[in-house]
Amino acid sequence: MAELTTLARPYAKAAFEYARDHDSLTQWSEQLGTIAAVSMEPRIQARLTDPARAAQEQVELLAGVCGDTLDTATRNFLAILADNKRLALLPQVHHLFVQFKANFEKSVEVEVVSAFDLEQDMTSKLSAALGRKLERQVNVRTTTDSSLLGGVLIRAGDLVIDGSVRGRLKKLAAAMNS
Repeated sequence: MAELTTLARPYAKAAFEYARDHDSLTQWSEQLGTIAAVSMEPRIQARLTDPARAAQEQVELLAGVCGDTLDTATRNFLAILADNKRLALLPQVHHLFVQFKANFEKSVEVEVVSAFDLEQDMTSKLSAALGRKLERQVNVRTTTDSSLLGGVLIRAGDLVIDGSVRGRLKKLAAAMNS
């Protein structure tokens, strides 16, 4: 996986810089997300990896499925990827683009998993506290998992804060066993 990310990075960076310079980060993010999702569909993937298909054919296939959602610049970006036989990197390009965009906008997506539904007031307080700690604008997505027993599990990128009862019990068991 790291190899694909390494190969995708220059393309994602180029797309990000173009989008930033043309004030179209959100538009590019949406378009790359659409293309990445389409490229992962098994029938499309089979056609994109078919060595008998020309690069232009592959671009037309993707653009045709995506329809009017793609602008000229994005189609040109697809053509560059196709010419370099890098269309398989589209999911990684999109993922990296989203990371570059979040860093530029100083925002972070945070997933909060709790044993019970959180009230809006609690979610707002948690978002504000995380925003101060991470020094970023925080976009919170909440889910429930009754196996946590209580407390919350917070994921923000590679940062994980496990304040769940289940997590504390695991730590206690590990401490008692050592």
